[in-house]
Amino acid sequence: MDVILIQDVDNLGAAHEVVKVRNGYARNFLIPRKFAVEANPGNMKQLEEKVKLKLKKEAKMLAEINSVIAKLNESPLKIGAKTGTSGKIFGSVTTLQISRAIREQKGYEIDRKKISFPDEIKELGTYKAHIDFGNSKTADVEFEVVAE
Repeated sequence: MDVILIQDVDNLGAAHEVVKVRNGYARNFLIPRKFAVEANPGNMKQLEEKVKLKLKKEAKMLAEINSVIAKLNESPLKIGAKTGTSGKIFGSVTTLQISRAIREQKGYEIDRKKISFPDEIKELGTYKAHIDFGNSKTADVEFEVVAE
């Protein structure tokens, strides 16, 4: 029996996939628990519409992500830090500070958990941060740590 999965099912498939399973498994487990629906012509048409909508949303989201990446790469961010006389900063620069700088200087809200950089930043200078937007879209943003 062919069924359309409504949600991800372990060892079977992902949501909005058509899979072939045994009749008893479909009737006694998948369909009653709302994991799947029967793959009849009406449900197949609904699936096609859902897939079209999903593709439209993804295309719109990718266009928005590309515009955000372009805006972030225009000019480096400036992050202020308190420093000692030798140019070393007190503490270190964190992803939260980078997230706040993006929000204040560029006008975009980016979750700090999506931002990473390779080393601890304890001195003034120019560095790069890596931002992962998901959907295999990433960007390297340049930022400059300056004395307050």
